[in-house]
Amino acid sequence: MEKIGILKEIWGLLRERKKWWLAPIIIIMLLLGMLIFFAQGSALAPFIYTMF
Repeated sequence: MEKIGILKEIWGLLRERKKWWLAPIIIIMLLLGMLIFFAQGSALAPFIYTMF
């Protein structure tokens, strides 16, 4: 439940402060994090880690 609270807080910040330019940065960071997380146990892991 704590993660949902954090997401609500971030959404409130973006909406209230009109910082829409942060949204693409946050989305890309989340996607890269999910890519790394899900590829840890796969055969693609060595190739993904060389990108960074």
